[in-house]
Amino acid sequence: MAQPLMPHATASWMVDNTSLSFDQIADFCGLHILEVQAIADDTAATKLTGRDPVRAHELTQDEIDKGQANPAYRLQMIKGPEQVRRTKGPRYTPVSKRQDKPDGIAWIIRNHPEISDGAISNLIGTTRTTIAAIRDRSHWNIGNITPKDPVTLGLTTQRELDAAVAKASKGSGNEAVATDSRLEGDREALIASLRAEREAASRDVDAGEQDPAAAAAALFQDPFKR
Repeated sequence: MAQPLMPHATASWMVDNTSLSFDQIADFCGLHILEVQAIADDTAATKLTGRDPVRAHELTQDEIDKGQANPAYRLQMIKGPEQVRRTKGPRYTPVSKRQDKPDGIAWIIRNHPEISDGAISNLIGTTRTTIAAIRDRSHWNIGNITPKDPVTLGLTTQRELDAAVAKASKGSGNEAVATDSRLEGDREALIASLRAEREAASRDVDAGEQDPAAAAAALFQDPFKR
C-alpha cells in the first residue's frame, strides 16, 4: 500500500485534527501503533509539524469521514498520476551543459573516428546534422569548438563511452590485440648471450680443452644460477 510522503508529520496532523483511531492512522501512514501513540502523547523524539494529507492531495475528506464513522474502515490514498518515463529519443542533457556538446563531439570524432554518427548521437544526445557539421567543419561555431573528453564534461559515462568504442571497433574489424613488447629487447639479448656461450663451449670441446662432462655442463648451464 502506498504511504504519504511524510508519514510522521501526516500522523501528527491526523491525531490533532481527526477522530480516527490510532490503528487507522498507523495503517494509513505505515507506522507502528506505538509511534502514533508517542506522537499523541507528545513523547516522540522530535516535535513534528502536522502535514495535511487533504491539501497534499494524498487523501480526501470523504475518506476521513468514512474512517471516523467506522473504526474498522481502512483509509485509501488517492492514486497519483502515472509517472511518465522516457523510452525513446535522445538523451536529456541539462541546459547548463548543452553548450559543451560540440566540444564532446569533436573529441570523439578526433580520438575515435570509428564511432558512427548514430552512436555519437545516442551517446551525447545530439543530432546527426550537428555531428556532420562538426565533421566537415561547417558548424557555425567551429572556430570556438575545442575537443574535450565528454566524460569529463559530464555528457556521458566512461562505461558508456568504452562500450561504444568496443562496439565500433568490433563492427569495423579493427579490434586491437594487446601485446606486451617491453621485454622484447631483453629477451633477444638473452638469446644472443646464450647462443654465444654455447658456441664458445662447443669450440672448447672441439679443441679438447674440456672433458665431455664439463662440455655438457657448459652447454646446458642455467644462466640464472650464476
